[in-house]
Amino acid sequence: MLFLGLGTGLGSAMVVDGIVEPMELGHLPYRRRTFEDYVGVSGRKRLGQKKWEQAVRDVVARLIAALEPEDVVLGGGNVKNLKKLPPGCRAGNNTNAFAGGFCIWKKTIETIAPDPNARSQKPRENRGDKGSCTKTLASVLRS
Repeated sequence: MLFLGLGTGLGSAMVVDGIVEPMELGHLPYRRRTFEDYVGVSGRKRLGQKKWEQAVRDVVARLIAALEPEDVVLGGGNVKNLKKLPPGCRAGNNTNAFAGGFCIWKKTIETIAPDPNARSQKPRENRGDKGSCTKTLASVLRS
């Protein structure tokens, strides 16, 4: 799954086999600027609604062609400003986005800096256990 967040800039992440990989696709060059300069808030103000929506469709089409995701979710504060979603996309639900992001952050911190009071000092791996964060993340991805 490819997630693209239309907000101040362009947030992006890929989810493959249950593993979330944050990406910085918004910083890639596009025309005379970057992707996020066209599809972020500043792009919408500079281009106007109609040209901004054309830029969103073009950027999304290019990323789909390059990454070949099975599913594309558009989220972020500006997705509501699209009159029509680009082909092959669905709008995400931001209800659990903060909780899901916190769970990903928590798992990353546990991997990098394990609890010093734990019996084993071996770094923990993201094993896809059925803990509350995994369940929350799953609900974010389904919405």
